[in-house]
Amino acid sequence: MGITKSEIFTLQQNEIATFAKVFGHPARVAILQHLFKINTCVCGDLVSIIGLAQPTISQHLKELKNLGLIKGTIEGTSVCYCIDKDNWLNMKTIMITFLDQDYSETDQCC
Repeated sequence: MGITKSEIFTLQQNEIATFAKVFGHPARVAILQHLFKINTCVCGDLVSIIGLAQPTISQHLKELKNLGLIKGTIEGTSVCYCIDKDNWLNMKTIMITFLDQDYSETDQCC
């Protein structure tokens, strides 16, 4: 398998691709939806709500946290996760700008 050569693309192109990748798994989408719904969550709760094993949920949480869409705080033996509002708004702005592109009605193709 070849190298992606991400360095030849702009920062924005790489960001969009990374956001698309994180939304590419329904478990991560479900986790985000649940966090928005209740505004905070303990990882153990997600296991019963999403229906996946603890290690799988933890891996998805790690992906979301690495991207900065969620943040976590340690409370005793649990980690409490919530949406990182600033990073979420930044991601939304980038994705809306990208998705709001339209082709010209005068353009001819195929």
